[in-house]
Amino acid sequence: MPVKHSHEVEAKPVLAGKDTIIQVLISSQEAPHFALRKFSMQPGGGMPRHTNTVEHEQYVLRGEAVITIGEETYHVKAGDVVFIPEGAVHSYENTGKEPFEFLCIIPNKEDKITLVGEGC
Repeated sequence: MPVKHSHEVEAKPVLAGKDTIIQVLISSQEAPHFALRKFSMQPGGGMPRHTNTVEHEQYVLRGEAVITIGEETYHVKAGDVVFIPEGAVHSYENTGKEPFEFLCIIPNKEDKITLVGEGC
């Protein structure tokens, strides 16, 4: 389907996340090279330190959060662009008073997620 509305796409909880959902807006079955996903984290929500076997290109739509990539911590807000290299340890924490939402584009390759640190 070349055009659809995001409200038509099922939102699913992110299993390792806290108060975080994902919508796969364009799946690997719909496009040959990239998948497009939308994440939404409620205030206080986020995702723990983890790695992925694919890179992430992200665009922040709404809200604000602290993102840690490797040893660096960034405060991001609407309009910011984030690049997370393949294999980089990263995490997210919504530090604002509204949902933190971002688009995430990944290549259509197998994406193995590995939790890092406490509780693994």
